[in-house]
Amino acid sequence: MVFSAFAQISPWGVLAASTFGFLFGGVYFGALVPKYYAVALGHETMPAAKLDMLTILGPFVCNIVMIVTTAAIMRMIGVVYLADALSLGLVVGVGYLLAMCMTIAINPNFPRPFTYTMVNGPYFLVNSLVTSAVLFLLQ
Repeated sequence: MVFSAFAQISPWGVLAASTFGFLFGGVYFGALVPKYYAVALGHETMPAAKLDMLTILGPFVCNIVMIVTTAAIMRMIGVVYLADALSLGLVVGVGYLLAMCMTIAINPNFPRPFTYTMVNGPYFLVNSLVTSAVLFLLQ
């Protein structure tokens, strides 16, 4: 069942969802929240970090892994309605992505874990919802 779920994943859905995540991430983190992100990390007095290939491609590749995983889960549980796809996106977004974001931020290297989660959370939640919708619509 697991392998057949992966075989049924639409590459067009993965491509569209990953393109959205990449572009939305660029706008979100590059234009909408960079000051708040710096505050969450305690770097508000430091110059903005330079982008390199790892900080650009790393999240893109990780997002593709999450998209393929979401697509496989959708196939395994038999999502047949858009509302169910969006429900899955909400469950994954809140239950895994937001919770993991907070879990990662609760350590001595993150001075403001709640702020960090509140800055990152909307991106993860919107991306999860859009990913689930796109995967459903392009299956």
